[in-house]
Amino acid sequence: MASVKNLKKDINYVLGDIIEECYVWELLNPKADKKNAEAIIDEAISSFDSLIEKVNAKKVADSKAHFKAINSEFEETANALLAKINSL
Repeated sequence: MASVKNLKKDINYVLGDIIEECYVWELLNPKADKKNAEAIIDEAISSFDSLIEKVNAKKVADSKAHFKAINSEFEETANALLAKINSL
């Protein structure tokens, strides 16, 4: 991982793209039930908040392991959200 700044940008861009994909799905499927897409959006926002909170934590014993864990959690969360979007 190059830097904390890049990790924050990655989290912002990827989760933003996931939210945008939900909105695109809603536009392309106007008659479909939008509750599932809205739930994915809410989950993406809460994931963003928790990940950024973990990135901004100051008192960390082993910073390298801490950021590696955040990065892996971020990847798992993004993949899970994309799988939910694909199942809409």
